[in-house]
Amino acid sequence: MRISYYCQHVLGVGHLRRSLEICKSLAKDHETTLILGGPPTSINTTDLNVLQLPGLQMDNEFNNLAPCNATMSLETTKEMRQHALYNHFVSSSPHCFITELYPFGRKAFRFEIDPVLKSIKNNTLPDCKCIASVRDILVEKQQGKDKFEQRVVATLNSYYSAVLVHADPQLITLNETFTPFKKINIPVHYTGFVSERPSSTGNRKIRERLKLSRQHKLIVASIGGGSVGEQLLYAVLEAFKKLVTYEPLAHLQIFTGPYCATKDYEAICNHKQDNITIDRFTESFPDWLTVADLSISMAGYNTCMNILQTGVPALVHPFMQNREQTLRAKKLGEKVPMSLLTADDLNVDKLSVRIAQQLKKRCTNTTIALDGAGESSKIIDSLLTTEKK
Repeated sequence: MRISYYCQHVLGVGHLRRSLEICKSLAKDHETTLILGGPPTSINTTDLNVLQLPGLQMDNEFNNLAPCNATMSLETTKEMRQHALYNHFVSSSPHCFITELYPFGRKAFRFEIDPVLKSIKNNTLPDCKCIASVRDILVEKQQGKDKFEQRVVATLNSYYSAVLVHADPQLITLNETFTPFKKINIPVHYTGFVSERPSSTGNRKIRERLKLSRQHKLIVASIGGGSVGEQLLYAVLEAFKKLVTYEPLAHLQIFTGPYCATKDYEAICNHKQDNITIDRFTESFPDWLTVADLSISMAGYNTCMNILQTGVPALVHPFMQNREQTLRAKKLGEKVPMSLLTADDLNVDKLSVRIAQQLKKRCTNTTIALDGAGESSKIIDSLLTTEKK
């Protein structure tokens, strides 16, 4: 069958990488199209069709949308996107339309998604089953919460056949961050967390390439997409330099993320030395954590799943603009060797001590459900074989 999966990333790459894992699993049995509309990034879309809408991203103040192409106006970009998305359904007639996060988020993209949903509902477009795909924890609204939640429920009950929640319900459930959960009248399926698996061979030469002995402690510091979090990397650099005065056999690998500002990337690169290596991005991040002794990062969904999948001890500094990352880190910290870093912990003396303490911990296995991509495919297969309501 033909499946179209809509993913709009506007800040980091977490939503995109989770969507990519699900699409790869779907593509084993279905003709799958990944619909993208965010800033450019390097991803492997082998075996997938890709529909690239004219790009939209957050502006420099993180308040409003802005075209990725600075020569185009916002209105022109939106109009082009709306036509491209709608025409995809006219020409391709997918059997299933999956919207990542919407309608639980991405309200700013109602202008292009709702016309498709309404036209499927009133049979202007060919028959198509609509499914919402959402992560474990929602970013809760500070203003207009009641109106937002009413709209989410109304949209789900009117246009969708099911909701896929990419979480392990033994750890966290959607109702913890979505109050009117019981008003959702369509099936809600928990898939387990979506986690990118390390490769079977990709990690073998990482330590060899860095010329690290078995006694060396490898620390991997990262900030996801890199749009935020650079202060964590600056703090880690200073703490590491203090750490090696009493832990000389240590190596720090930094990944700044593809969207890290050029000035910050260049400033961080000035710290390169024999025991500090720096890159913007790697397609094999889970492989790095497999051979690492410690991960230091923010607490976004994908990075946390990489940590769980590899079992590496971790220090996480949640993004503090909302409670999503803090809640996730606290829940996971009860199950695995993951500890939270507060703003006070970024002090060079405190952080070097926290790093030294966490380096003493060992990798662990977890019983948390991590095959969210495979389970999503099974659920979608089942939904597609049932008659559309």
